[in-house]
Amino acid sequence: MRVTVSQPTRRGTRRSHGVRAPAPTVASMTRLLPVLATAAVLLAACTSDAETPASSGCDPALAAWADAGFSGAIAITAGGETVCEEGYGDANTALTVFAIGSVTKAFTAAAIYDLVDSGALVTSDRVGDLLPELRGPVRDATLMQLMTHTSGLNGSAGADHQPLWRADAIAAIGAMPLAFAPGTDHVYSNAAYTLLALVVEEVSDSTYREHAMTRILDGFASAGFWDGAPAAVGPRAVGHLDDGSTGEAGDFAGPHWALDGNGGLAMSMPDLAAWTHALFTGGVVSVESAAAIADPVVDLGDGAAETPGWVARDASAYGEPFLAAAGGGGDVGHDTMVVWIPSEERVVAVASNGGDVSAEELMAAVGPALAAGDPIPAPDAPGGTVDPDVAAAIVGDYRLDTGGAYRVSDDDGLRIAALGADAVEVLFPPRDAAAADAVRTHERAVADLLAGETPAGREELAALEDEFGPVGGAEPAGTIVADGELRTYATLATGDGPLLVWYALDDEGAVSAVEAGAQPPALDLVTDGDAFRPADPAGTGPDVTVSFAAGVLTVTGPDGAVTAQRD
Repeated sequence: MRVTVSQPTRRGTRRSHGVRAPAPTVASMTRLLPVLATAAVLLAACTSDAETPASSGCDPALAAWADAGFSGAIAITAGGETVCEEGYGDANTALTVFAIGSVTKAFTAAAIYDLVDSGALVTSDRVGDLLPELRGPVRDATLMQLMTHTSGLNGSAGADHQPLWRADAIAAIGAMPLAFAPGTDHVYSNAAYTLLALVVEEVSDSTYREHAMTRILDGFASAGFWDGAPAAVGPRAVGHLDDGSTGEAGDFAGPHWALDGNGGLAMSMPDLAAWTHALFTGGVVSVESAAAIADPVVDLGDGAAETPGWVARDASAYGEPFLAAAGGGGDVGHDTMVVWIPSEERVVAVASNGGDVSAEELMAAVGPALAAGDPIPAPDAPGGTVDPDVAAAIVGDYRLDTGGAYRVSDDDGLRIAALGADAVEVLFPPRDAAAADAVRTHERAVADLLAGETPAGREELAALEDEFGPVGGAEPAGTIVADGELRTYATLATGDGPLLVWYALDDEGAVSAVEAGAQPPALDLVTDGDAFRPADPAGTGPDVTVSFAAGVLTVTGPDGAVTAQRD
């Protein structure tokens, strides 16, 4: 499932650099942990003796997924030795460099532990004692609380790829109200890792970037920063956003404190795999610190736990414990995931740069079959080409009795867009009762945000009014899942006219992603006998079919069929 966005206004689009959560609840905190299970399975299967390796060591069946739309790179190691390295699609070499987003947090946690090894820090140090100019309630948070997202900080110090100086970052974080008292709860926070990077710079004899390069990334030739210096070295993957436009190319001049510490690093997947092995085997920090990084600290439920910079999973559901980190969803257009399985010292690192199959969708699709020892399944093959005369006969607008509508177009393949909350609910039905509950919770949170009933909402409304004029109200326009996050749409009445926006919120109601000036959510369609279905190689999109007859459009989903009349 892809969300189509036409020439959006990216008002400092705030996208999380990584997505991690204990359970599929709301917003962007939905995608990582289920995917990590299949990632672990894929890693085990790709290192089995039963497979016939390609020249790269990778299963040749993965090439079919590249044909279906996976564009990215894969690197797998066991015991520090290469098992698989390959690039696919636009990223046609394993040595292609990707922005790794929130996987950066694993490196920042390692930098803190490097200073613990030197005696400069202990993880119980209060951040306010280390950064005297820091104000606000976060001063009482410890380094461990910052590393494990229990400081009470929520959100980011600034928007991605907007200039943020060191002093401004400290002031912004100090002004943030805490979601809870430090150490009493858990919420994912980019700002926490910005503070950790500021601590590294304060305590070390160099800048955060210099410390990262000389102490944490030394020996990994491609590693560096996506924006600014020292820069990552090697051919760079061009990221693609939801609307098909290219992402940030790495030429942002800075200052870079919105991303430093929490989402700014870049490297190739072989280097990420090699670094992960080095980290957990004592090659980056001491063996004692590596063990502390791997040790579960905060129970997230369902066999998951927060560790400094990583999420740990026990063996209860997947056979053996592993740790993982993931990042993506930012305005670079890359997604990255790395998994460490201590048994046999196995690592898998996967990145994607857009296309119809993301790294997580690839893992979700092929992992279960590999677990059973079955061949890697082929992607869901698209249907036949839509006859131009057939397409021309069905293009147009179709209206529901409840007020919403569908717009069918054939500009570059057949596409159906949903206009209105009722139309979205039918075309993008939740997969189960838990997902439906999550949608309702998320919609209530977005409604509160746009009514200005929360501090985040009042800040958001002020930003909207600065750009678009007075906001007179918000009309709900439906919720979908895209790129692993819940996105709730609304039509705003602004001084510039109606404005369609979508929001993804975290569990505390903070904005983790927003798009202003979006087009309605849409699906590309392929033929399926006498009807049409979503173009969905990985089988992760909505379970619906669309048919046309005598000026009537019918959407059939899990709850039955709904019809709309052509205007």
